[in-house]
Amino acid sequence: MTNNDIFKKLRVALKFRDDEIVQILELVDFKISKSELGAFFRNEDHPNYMECGDQVLRNFLNGLVLHLRGTKENPKTPGEVLLGMAGNTDKPVQKPTQKPAQKNISKRDFKTKQMKKVDTAISSVKYKNKKKS
Repeated sequence: MTNNDIFKKLRVALKFRDDEIVQILELVDFKISKSELGAFFRNEDHPNYMECGDQVLRNFLNGLVLHLRGTKENPKTPGEVLLGMAGNTDKPVQKPTQKPAQKNISKRDFKTKQMKKVDTAISSVKYKNKKKS
């Protein structure tokens, strides 16, 4: 697996656009243009294909750590950052309000309804796993 494959898989898995990758690379003072970045994601037989070097991938991974975790002075929670990326990136990440609590209550209500439907008159059966010769 090449550095290009790893870079492509990370981009797809984290749903990054090229401009977001450029911003992440700028966090570690590594400047790259969108066209240079696009060359990494092309097919190997394309004339503008460029092999991703170790330095580019290393700087992207270091920038990704800073993007997700923050710095020692300004730490972030990676889960909140990823949730913010999943929604609209322009809005700040807000903590969930009342909805998840209502969701948990509805789950408990469903489970209690299901447990009421279980027939308690039926006993469990013990199985014996013996080979017959």
